[in-house]
Amino acid sequence: MPALRDPCPCGLPREYANCCGALHAGGVAADAEALMRSRYSAYVRGDEAYLLASWHPRTRPAALDLAAQSPPPTWLGLDVKRHAPDGDHAVVEFVARLRHGGGKARRMREVSRFVREDGRWYYVDGDLRD
Repeated sequence: MPALRDPCPCGLPREYANCCGALHAGGVAADAEALMRSRYSAYVRGDEAYLLASWHPRTRPAALDLAAQSPPPTWLGLDVKRHAPDGDHAVVEFVARLRHGGGKARRMREVSRFVREDGRWYYVDGDLRD
């Protein structure tokens, strides 16, 4: 789990406290890409509460149960491929690298949809790609 002065897990050249940490502490994401990066950092930290709070209520699951994943993933990096804003909607395509236990590293590519309501961005859903 990153400390406040550690580099942010999202890959931007900032300290966690001045990047995703500010959003995890209640700040508002400037755009859908910032929210997506903060959600990746929340997965790195195991912050289920933030993930659920940043998920649109229409599509939000009741729980994620991240602690039940055995072995838990080790998140290895994030690469944002595309951010396409369109008013109060946006699409972000990204590749996250992860490893489960001592297994082989793999890539997860997703095209995610976001919506802004009452000045806040929310993750709606996404399509996994090969």
